[in-house]
Amino acid sequence: MNLPNYFLADLPAEASFSPAMITAACETLRRNREKYLAHRSTADIVTVLCEVGNDWLQPDNKFRLLALEACAEKLGFSRRVMAAGLDQFFRRFTRDNFAALLMQDLGEPVSDVPIVDGRMWHGPEMIAHVAAGNIPNPALMSLALGLLTRSAQFMKCATGSSLLPCLFAHSIRQANPKLGACLELAEWPGGSSDLEAALFAECDCVTATGNDATLGAVRSRLGPRVRFIGYGQRVSFGYVTREALRDENALSIAGRVAEDIVAWDQNGCLSPHVIYVEERGDIESDKFASLLALELMRREAAIPRGAISVEESAAIATHRSMYETLAAHRGDVKVWQSKDSTVWTVVFEHEVRFHFSPLNRFIYVKPVPDLAAVLQGVDELRGKVSTVGVAAPPGKLNEIAPQLARWGVTRICPVGQMQNPPLTWRHDGRPALADLVTWTDLEWTER
Repeated sequence: MNLPNYFLADLPAEASFSPAMITAACETLRRNREKYLAHRSTADIVTVLCEVGNDWLQPDNKFRLLALEACAEKLGFSRRVMAAGLDQFFRRFTRDNFAALLMQDLGEPVSDVPIVDGRMWHGPEMIAHVAAGNIPNPALMSLALGLLTRSAQFMKCATGSSLLPCLFAHSIRQANPKLGACLELAEWPGGSSDLEAALFAECDCVTATGNDATLGAVRSRLGPRVRFIGYGQRVSFGYVTREALRDENALSIAGRVAEDIVAWDQNGCLSPHVIYVEERGDIESDKFASLLALELMRREAAIPRGAISVEESAAIATHRSMYETLAAHRGDVKVWQSKDSTVWTVVFEHEVRFHFSPLNRFIYVKPVPDLAAVLQGVDELRGKVSTVGVAAPPGKLNEIAPQLARWGVTRICPVGQMQNPPLTWRHDGRPALADLVTWTDLEWTER
């Protein structure tokens, strides 16, 4: 990859870092922020982000090509999965979408002065991001949000996952070198406490994405004045109502569910583990499972799954074997699977309780009488469910959406859109941009 060494993540894999290097990098970021970012207009930043997003959508964009060429080796996704994921993500980078985000979270359109109705906001001077490594979208979005708050940013990437965030940072630097100079990225093994201590000591805000243990470890190392924003482990599932499952649209719904499973090979927190299907519809739930299997087979031909590790393949094989044994003795369990590979699997069973999928296009389909049965089956996950993808006519949706919201689901969307949230998505039910800023109320009347 012929890229200049603008960031620590660009250095050779054998390069080592010291706490002094991290401290010096943060001091440089602070100076660059004051010169190039702190007084920049929101409109200008949005213009740069939209330009970058449009560039990434172009087939000949060098950063896109580098990502696609390295995706299988570095990230484990096939070229077509990566291309589809990049397209979905960067299509959100439009002026209208950023204006909607700013209005929703900060009460202002894209404007030059961050003062709204006698209130002023400011972002952190320095944000440290502790990024996860399963899919790239959250890391890229974190960098974009940090620019909107005019914050210098240092992203610590998970081991082996710095490629996409680094390419994104390079594309920002190419579009606007001064904005790019307010970003730093590095990759080092977890548990490098001396490096992390140096980083956290320089920041007034830390964001972290990962499992609960990771979040707890990061939080415990921060001073009382450091704002912490954590995004913990979440799961998602789908729900198909009997009213939606009719002869004329069953195949279409199965296709949209397949899109949710195929996106990022089912590796994100927004990917479904289970699809619950209401019984007594025009199409029986096991028939829907067979249609979904057909759609996954078709998707594999068009958008093949990426290579997976031996351990991941063994986990799928183990799950398959268990359900094949059950299916041989019980009529209420069925299995559809790819031949001579683990690239897709559909398991149909009547056990309502939520089961974690081994992922990589392995999905459960479970028949249920109603939503109450679903919520009972997933009750142990209360507070841990991110997204529910729903297939339902408007009247039924108006009935079930409030129930899901009261139970604790923070995002409800149509099936087919689970891994494609809008730019205005409130991650884990919190406003992603507003959580970063601090408000000052201006109370002043002339006397």
